[in-house]
Amino acid sequence: MWGMYLGLDMAWRENTTHIIVESDSKILVDMITENCNFSGTTPTLVGRIRQLLSLSWIVKITHTWREGNRSADWLANFSISMDFLDFHILETPPSELQSLLVDDIIGACMPRNVRLIS
Repeated sequence: MWGMYLGLDMAWRENTTHIIVESDSKILVDMITENCNFSGTTPTLVGRIRQLLSLSWIVKITHTWREGNRSADWLANFSISMDFLDFHILETPPSELQSLLVDDIIGACMPRNVRLIS
């Protein structure tokens, strides 16, 4: 949830006008897009994300399967090797990430393991 908030905040500060946010957390997508009812008050971070979404820009939030989120997973693992307290903007994708991005662009299919219970 923090990743979505910080990413949206950064995109807004960078004057992004259109953005698509994909998350492999269906629960998070439902909480943010108000498809989830809260008993009591809305969690603070959800409220802050919704405030960002209400600004003057076009944001689409969608759910994606974990297998379709390989680039984001790679970046998350890559960030562990970076200085924890610093903020980094990558002007170009690292070479290790480029093949994942190409797969994403061409719509390459990834197998999804499903366990059948009989």
